[in-house]
Amino acid sequence: MKPVSSEIEQRSLQLRQQLQKASYAYYVEDNPIMEDAVYDRLYRELQELESQYPELIVPDSPTQRVGEKPATAFVSVRHNVPLYSLENAFNLEDFADWEKRWQRLVTPQEGFEYVCELKIDGSALALTYENGILIRGATRGDGIAGEDITQNVKAIRSIPLRLNLENPPPILEVRGEAFMALDVFAELNREREKDGEALLANPRNAAAGTLRQLDSRMVAQRRLDFFAYTLHLTPESEELQTGTNPELPRPKSQWDSLELLKQWGFRVNPNRQQLSSLEEVKAYYDRWDKERHNLPYMTDGVVVKVNDSALQDQLGFTNKFPRWAVALKYPAEEAPTTVEAVTVQVGRTGALTPVAELKPVQLAGTTVSRATLHNSDRIAELDLHIGDTVIVRKAGEIIPEVVRVLPELRPSNSELFQMPADCPECGQPVVKPEGEAVTRCINSSCPAILRGSAIHWASRPALDINGMGEKVVSQLVDRGLVQSVADLYDLNVDELTSLERMGKKSADKLISAIAASKSQPWSRVLYGLGIRHVGSSNARILTEQFTNVDELAAASPADIEAIYGIGPEIAQSVCQWFRVPANQTAIARLRSAGLQFAAATPADGDDISPAQSSNLSSALSGKKFVITGTLPILKRDKAKELIENAGGKVSGSVSSKTDYVLVGADAGSKLAKAESLGITCISEEEFLAMLE
Repeated sequence: MKPVSSEIEQRSLQLRQQLQKASYAYYVEDNPIMEDAVYDRLYRELQELESQYPELIVPDSPTQRVGEKPATAFVSVRHNVPLYSLENAFNLEDFADWEKRWQRLVTPQEGFEYVCELKIDGSALALTYENGILIRGATRGDGIAGEDITQNVKAIRSIPLRLNLENPPPILEVRGEAFMALDVFAELNREREKDGEALLANPRNAAAGTLRQLDSRMVAQRRLDFFAYTLHLTPESEELQTGTNPELPRPKSQWDSLELLKQWGFRVNPNRQQLSSLEEVKAYYDRWDKERHNLPYMTDGVVVKVNDSALQDQLGFTNKFPRWAVALKYPAEEAPTTVEAVTVQVGRTGALTPVAELKPVQLAGTTVSRATLHNSDRIAELDLHIGDTVIVRKAGEIIPEVVRVLPELRPSNSELFQMPADCPECGQPVVKPEGEAVTRCINSSCPAILRGSAIHWASRPALDINGMGEKVVSQLVDRGLVQSVADLYDLNVDELTSLERMGKKSADKLISAIAASKSQPWSRVLYGLGIRHVGSSNARILTEQFTNVDELAAASPADIEAIYGIGPEIAQSVCQWFRVPANQTAIARLRSAGLQFAAATPADGDDISPAQSSNLSSALSGKKFVITGTLPILKRDKAKELIENAGGKVSGSVSSKTDYVLVGADAGSKLAKAESLGITCISEEEFLAMLE
């Protein structure tokens, strides 16, 4: 083994410090200081050094965020300090009663303060730091003990592996909420829908399910975030508690704790506020009841805490709750309605999704007439009958779902719904694989699978065939003209003009669009193939490692799983797909038709990754954009692509850190918020001029 020179040791330390500083700026402060391509190069250099000299690897190295191998199971661990839940107040009257209760328990005093924070709808975590290094991350569990998910916690980029503190206490506990941002949740569900998988119900469940993944690479892919909200001093933290360390005075208030957490490298919710009366709390609560819908994450209420630490100590805890804090909840928007029928949709991977057809009801400002039932397990759990009265809500304020059934209102002639034994599209028997909740049609000639595959192939993130919409695809499949995506490249004008509402001019345009799709890069072709679990980002990762289809088809699951960001589920899915003879035939035909099954060389300028493209153009480097309204020339996806290729970032919500708002027609609340914050708003024409 080579000895480690002082120069190499010093270089690895510099790399760790630079990467940690860049991660903090990007994930916590939302203010990038380094281009992605530069970060990637430094990260790879550190990886190579640690590979050559394993003794350089330390627990807080950025390379240790994601484990190489999935865990086999989670173990139960006891919390150093009980992780109490919060007492709930469901209206301001409840809050006033809570205020009277705690004030009766202490010596009356004037001038007390509250700290109000938004209640993030996610999963509570307890983080333990030893001498400033993260050594354990655990779930709430029952409050006394939770599950040790340290490797998954390390995969959350906004959680520091090392505190930004020169002289840390021996032991420190930080509590906070892991959550999934709304745009990440929507993107995840879009990919699941395209892959024929059941949609996730809401961001909270998605975050909780992600944290329980055995493979931390999956956690990294799903981009969870974290807000810290409590600083706990354990008995071992003598320096901090006794004040013998002058740099670490014991925080005198909740507000001081939040400020310390921010200084030490944690993301702290910026919408906190110090208040001193019931009236001020009410105003805060009312304000965020309206504005919470503009936030990039879910919040289901306001947490109110007595600010003074000494007063908190005096109040103490019940056997369930801290007496000095309460969760003032917003009322859930739910509505009763009746189930008139249950239909079953078949996705492009053959997944059967039951959907409740409802008597229309108003919910969260929209009319809801259909709600997902997810799968047969969920139906059995609900004990759903056709004719039942059910409670419906918008999960995550996005997807309507049936929350529960009111069996006491069940009519005598109601019918228990059961999933069909045969596919409703092709009549072939369906299967429910062991260990899966989803029922599937496995007939590759099923019209629903063919339609879904062709629509996915033609979609904008895939081959982008303009004019190949659902109605056209349905006619092509129903008439037997398309039985595989390869058949699209054999279509002629005469066949297209035989379709309804398809004239000669439209047919010519569609033939041209199909021909143009042959130039789409290898990454888009792979995504278009519709391999289960392979979304557009995974397709790009795979094609950067496997530069042509032959390399990928010959790869073993272990070869694929070895790629950073690719888990065993994806690896198995890819290998299984390439073993199917019909898929091999389709690839051969598509190759013959001229599709790109190999990466273009850098000189060609095609298939450029975001990291590479930031080298080519940095016109918008580090700038944060929000897009609102309908753009007259570009589509949103294209505008986002242009921004990212030029080094910028696109966010779903306006904040004080937004640099530009790209404004189209019919812009809504985002424009108003941008104007109120004094953020520069630009037209599409001005945006294109910036790129020039």
